[in-house]
Amino acid sequence: MSRTRIVLWLSLTLRSARILCRAQFMDGQPQTPPGSAAMENGTGPCGEERPPEAQETMVTEGTAKIAFPSANEVFYNPVQEFNRDLTCAVITEFARIQLGAKGIQIKVPGEKDMQKVVVDLSEQEEDKAELKEGAKLAPGDHPRTAAVGEICEEGLRILEGLAASGLRSIRFAREVPGLRCVVANDASARAVDLMHRNVQLNDVAHLVQPSQADARMLMYQHQRVSDRFDVIDLDPYGSPAPFLDSAVQAVSEGGLLCVTCTDMAVLAGNSGETCYSKYGAMAVKSRACHEMALRIVLHSLDLRANCYQRFVVPVLSVSADFYVRVFVRVFTGQAKVKASASKQALVFQCVGCGAFHLQHLSKASGAPGGRVKFSAACGPPVGPKCEHCGQRHQLSGPLWAEPIHDLDFVGRVLAAVSASPGRFRTSERIRGVLSVITEELPDVPLYYTLDQLSSTIHCNTPSLLQLRSALLHAGFRVSLSHACKNAVKTDAPSSAIWDIMRCWEKENPVKRERLSETSPAFRILGVEPRLQANFTIRDDANPSSRQRGLRRFQANPEANWGPRPRARPGGKAAGKAMEERRKLFQNKRKELAEDPDQRAARLKTFPCKRFREGTCERGDQCCYSHSTLTPKATAEAAPTDCPQTPNQSPPGPGAAAGPGVD
Repeated sequence: MSRTRIVLWLSLTLRSARILCRAQFMDGQPQTPPGSAAMENGTGPCGEERPPEAQETMVTEGTAKIAFPSANEVFYNPVQEFNRDLTCAVITEFARIQLGAKGIQIKVPGEKDMQKVVVDLSEQEEDKAELKEGAKLAPGDHPRTAAVGEICEEGLRILEGLAASGLRSIRFAREVPGLRCVVANDASARAVDLMHRNVQLNDVAHLVQPSQADARMLMYQHQRVSDRFDVIDLDPYGSPAPFLDSAVQAVSEGGLLCVTCTDMAVLAGNSGETCYSKYGAMAVKSRACHEMALRIVLHSLDLRANCYQRFVVPVLSVSADFYVRVFVRVFTGQAKVKASASKQALVFQCVGCGAFHLQHLSKASGAPGGRVKFSAACGPPVGPKCEHCGQRHQLSGPLWAEPIHDLDFVGRVLAAVSASPGRFRTSERIRGVLSVITEELPDVPLYYTLDQLSSTIHCNTPSLLQLRSALLHAGFRVSLSHACKNAVKTDAPSSAIWDIMRCWEKENPVKRERLSETSPAFRILGVEPRLQANFTIRDDANPSSRQRGLRRFQANPEANWGPRPRARPGGKAAGKAMEERRKLFQNKRKELAEDPDQRAARLKTFPCKRFREGTCERGDQCCYSHSTLTPKATAEAAPTDCPQTPNQSPPGPGAAAGPGVD
């Protein structure tokens, strides 16, 4: 009996020792980074040789040098360098504002001496702040400064919730001045191990603190006012919806929340019910889908913040490549939260002509004593059918209906990037995008597109300058949009826009006999325009960013660029086999182009339904067979109509017409 107890005691002791050794390895080993030779050879913390597919690649971006696995174990997408560069520029200006209010001046390498920024941008408040700051300084003292790579005790605390390799956090530490600490968090042990080595590789261990935890739980643990972060950056794979509730609680008063969404198929209307489940809004397919995606994300952020008596103020919202990126500041105030309903709106969009109308959820009105009274809005703004084409409306939203940018803040970021063009590799594109944003109409949600307007009435497309000039001659405002290169953002009502297109059609007429009487084009062109458009080119029709030829949209940086596959443990690297597989399955659902002779021969195998009914008037020119129907041919699916052949003139208005087999 005693021998059995001894064996049991030994087994328990060995098991405890094994667990303790494993815990020490997980906690202690990542903090001791391997040497440079170990990283280059791909050896692990214990000196064991890794298989060739697990070796690491060195990447240099900005001032950071990162080692990440060649295999797809830790997520990294080089195409999003624009995203990371823009984030560094925005946080730098945010730090300039926040620390400027405390009398601290930041120093950015390569940047000329810029005028100090204070919180309030008015001249009176700026003069007061300068006098107050000057009173604090003795005659021989110098103002306090914060440089890149140094710990600032009154600086910003940044959290990157999903850091992966730690590239973004390391770039913050090496490129953004005025930081107290940067917490780089990830739930993957492999990613945290990689972060420890990259932090040591870039000599930023005094600023960057790697953390392994669930991002949601980490942010929930920092809800107290004293524990909140000044900046929270969320760049997940796909939707950030699971992290938004905890993020709006963990950011400090007036703090900056940066969110990236790459699930554009959901936000652009391909799956409206999924969009509602994630963001609390219905999305529909629209030509303005990219700006609608931005406004849906802002609505979702504000809705979650309202649950905790907080609200958001957008400072910059960008649609780029295959994702959207929003920067908002979060504040607390019960009175301001009451106004949130009046900032949201539903969108009624016609399925025929694409005209849209906004319906706010609430309205604000003045009350005695200078108070503001909120009440339910009256609607809808449209009838059962579209007034222009007679088609039905689709309902989408609610979405953010207020300005999506703070133009003063955007102007400061643009000035800082222009002052040091060599700071970022994508500086040229940042300047182009921000320049267009400063030219956008801030109080006009959504936009039309040139191809949408012209394709609706089947006419030639006017040039961008011609349409913009016509709107300006009519007394309306018009601008471009950074989200779409041929966008027309204007405060003109849809009736005025269609009047301008009717005038354009008179100068470039379409063959109305080919239009169906139920088509939107037939009904729109059947009404005489009340507004006489003038298409003479105006000088102010061409915006400054377009005249200077600034780069606004991404040039293809590499082959097969775009969203990358999700990182998986032991993931294989994307090699030649993966590229060949992608080429093999590209356009697999699209039919190959068919030779005209082969198509004519194939259609001749089908019997003509009109010939069988005795109503086909095309004779030998009919593309279907007029032979006697056989049982075999009868069993096959017969087409419902005869499409006209290329050499035959269209039938008259009285002839029946219908779709054929394509």
